[in-house]
Amino acid sequence: MSELRDKLIAAARAMRPAGLNRGTAGNLSVRCGDGFLITPTGMPYDALEADDIPLMAIDDSADGSFSGHRKPSSEWRFHRDLYASRPEVGAVLHAHSPFAVTLACLRRAIPPFHYMIARFGGDTVRCADYALFGTPALSAAALAAMAGRRGCLLANHGLLVAGRDLDEAFALAVELEELCEQYWRACQLGEPVLLDAVDMAAVMDKFSTYGQQ
Repeated sequence: MSELRDKLIAAARAMRPAGLNRGTAGNLSVRCGDGFLITPTGMPYDALEADDIPLMAIDDSADGSFSGHRKPSSEWRFHRDLYASRPEVGAVLHAHSPFAVTLACLRRAIPPFHYMIARFGGDTVRCADYALFGTPALSAAALAAMAGRRGCLLANHGLLVAGRDLDEAFALAVELEELCEQYWRACQLGEPVLLDAVDMAAVMDKFSTYGQQ
């Protein structure tokens, strides 16, 4: 478990150089047996040590329980609920990256302006309804926006992605922030031309066999 904690810390520290986070904003977790490890609340990532990473239960009957001497991220709930409802998810990343926040504050879904939108599981990246951070309402809104998807925006908040492991979750977050920037830039020049449902279905089919399976 110590090795997994170290890997979680390394991924958390990589978020700032990748343009995903500043300060103590955002959070990251990884599935660990019947529970999950998550970054603690309000701590700079550069200061983290393995013992600072709490372990939480996925079972919702143990609501908010954790082991360790640091409190978990205030957003632990949507991490827990994603693990509980989606067994394929092995890591979850939430960030306040600038272009994702910009679109989230406009409460805009990202339409199929680029075929890489399909990487997130559909022909749009949805924007979840607004709810107060750390609440069951936000978790419910996030899970609805993530249904059948691997990423979404959280209204007036940031981005959320779920991958099979830490590497994939990190890559998805970087890709989503990049798509947010590209969409924002395209909108400065006019209305982006969108791919239609047939185009996106073809991309989804292509992605099913793309890369190392």
